Order: sequence, then C-alpha cells, then structure tokens
Amino acid sequence: MAGSAATPEFDLYRPSEEHDLLRDTIRALAEAKIAPHAAAVDEDARFPQEALDALVAADLHAVHVPEEYGGAGADALATVIVIEEVARACVSSSLIPAVNKLGSLPVILSGSEELKKKYLGPLAKGDGMFSYCLSEPDAGSDAAGMKTRAVRDGDSWVLNGVKRWITNAGVSEYYTVMAVTDPDKRSKGISAFVVEKSDPGVSFGAPEKKLGIKGSPTREVYLDNVRIPADRMIGAEGTGFATAMKTLDHTRITIAAQALGVAQGALDYAKGYVRERKQFGKAIADFQGIQFMLADMAMKIEAARQLTYAAAAKSERVAAGGREGDLTFQGAAAKCFASDVAMEVTTDAVQLLGGYGYTRDYPVERMMRDAKITQIYEGTNQVQRIVMARNLP
Repeated sequence: MAGSAATPEFDLYRPSEEHDLLRDTIRALAEAKIAPHAAAVDEDARFPQEALDALVAADLHAVHVPEEYGGAGADALATVIVIEEVARACVSSSLIPAVNKLGSLPVILSGSEELKKKYLGPLAKGDGMFSYCLSEPDAGSDAAGMKTRAVRDGDSWVLNGVKRWITNAGVSEYYTVMAVTDPDKRSKGISAFVVEKSDPGVSFGAPEKKLGIKGSPTREVYLDNVRIPADRMIGAEGTGFATAMKTLDHTRITIAAQALGVAQGALDYAKGYVRERKQFGKAIADFQGIQFMLADMAMKIEAARQLTYAAAAKSERVAAGGREGDLTFQGAAAKCFASDVAMEVTTDAVQLLGGYGYTRDYPVERMMRDAKITQIYEGTNQVQRIVMARNLP
C-alpha cells in the first residue's frame, strides 16, 4: 500500500509458502512437545526445559540469527510465526525465541564483527540463551534514568548496579546490559555491553512470584564489580540507549506475536468447548449471543494479525536500510493493539467457559493471566500510545 505524507507507510505482508510450511512445522512441534507440559510449567512455576530442548532440536529457538553466524537467517515474519505458534500453546515457552531475539539484537544492530562471531554462533547452536538488561528498580518507563554504572579501567570496564524484571535471568548465558558511562549526558551517556553469566560478580535474585508467564523466570541481575574486556562494548561509547530503543522498535513486534498467539489459542479452545457444551437442549454455540462473542473475538484477532504482519514487513525494510520512523510507530501500534486484543479475547474465553473457565482444570484462565503481561512489558501500552503520538507523520 502506497504511503503518503499524511499516513504511515504500511506494507501488505502475505506469508509465503515457506512461511506456511514453517507454521505447520512449529504448530505440530508445539502441540506435540510444548502444550502437554504447559499446565505443569505454570502450576510448578518452572522453566519449560522440554520446550527449550524441542526448539533447539528443531533449530527454532533463535531463527533470527543471520546465516553467516550459523543461524537460520529467518526474516521478521518467520520469527513472528514461530513466537505466535509457541504462544498459542504456552506463552512462557514463547519467551525463549522472543527473548533470544531481544537480547541479541543489539549485537546484530550495533556490535563489532568480532562480537557477532563470538556470541551469535553459540546462540544459533543452542549453547546459550540471551537476555536483555535495561530496566532497574527506579528506571522502568524512564529507562534513561538508570543508575547502573560502567567505569573504564585500562583495557576493561567495571560494572556495578542492579537490573530488574530480567526475563530468563539465571537461565541465559549472555546478557546485553545497558549502563551509564557518562552521567552528565543522560541518555547519550549510556553504553551497551555483553555480560556473561560466568563473569565474576554476576549474581541473581530470587524468581519473582508472578500472575502469569510463571515458567519464564523473572529475576534481578546483580552486577558487583563485574570486570569485562573493553571489546565487549556494543557499538561506540554513549550509543547504548539509541541501540536499546532501535532494538525495541523491532522486538515490540515479537510481543504482538505473543499476544496474537495466546489470543488465538484461547479462541480455538473456546470454539471447541461451546460446540460440545449443551444447555437448554442444544449446543451453546447455537445461541446468537455466543456466536456474536466468537465473531468479535475472531475479527479482532485477524485485525491484530494483519497489523503485526505489516509491522514485521516494516522491520525487514528498516533492516535493509528503510525509513525508521514508520517502524517506531508500527511496532508500538502492533504491540499495543494486539496485547489489548489478547486481554479482551482471553477474558471472553473464560466467560464462554463459565465456571469451568475460572478453574485451573482448563487452559483459558492461564491464557488470561499470561496475556496480561503483554500489555506491560517492553513498554506499557500507555507508553506505546505516547510513542505513537510522538511519531505521527
């Protein structure tokens, strides 16, 4: 669709036959090896090791890694499809491919060739996951207000601080850490680094006790005089915050994919239930009130899917050197809209199951709890609306 000075330039991104084949593959894998463990992963609040093993065995844990570093070199839509289909079965498990992209994308966008070779290869092989350390106890939406410091000492940088709300912390081997290198420059005094789990001085807090995505550990990361080689800086000094924001432009689309997947999973389960559940002598799916609910759910999911896929198309164009402003708007729009849809659809799915939907014997209550986080992380939906407003053409 042609753009103009008055509207963002959206692309119509139709999945190819390869994308359709990928969807069939990942859906089959998710249904066979991830979905059967989803309830236990949630109930026990344990990391979904079965999902990680299955995704690594199928080379679907980090499909975004370029081929020259041993990865599949998948485009943004392929990555969205993988995350969407895993989230349809288990949102906690979908954070494996999603956070691998979030954590490693700063290296892909701004890292030196040496840094890319050193860390993207192991990620592609499944030898270690990648997490992203931006937020802090007093720096959430105001990420530029972070206090973690990095001080140059000869051929090293020494990092001190606390990062909070870090997904897969303690499980991941590698961490992209944003730290202040020049306190007088605020956002332009922030730099990015790769920190390894094994670096002396790195430790982790207790897992957070969360409403949803209980299978994905969320912990604080403590940096206590962590000394790392100077060549582990990602990009030039002072460019870390800009890299962090560029990263989020791309990866907010993966949150939209998660939201899309959990919404579709809830709709699929609710459809099957209402066709089997009988009241007043017939299936409740025959009642117009139920039909209207299902129609609205499906309509909103499809709208979210088109917006998400269009944002994926823009992500690819920007990666190839296209205009970035539209991606900032479209990534925020996809994340915001799809997550609002996910919350609404999963809540309606619980309603369609009635009392059964409110119990842990059925998956829709887990889906509703899991969906909520998509409205919060990688920028709350209130922040997304600010981002969109600031990037209107």
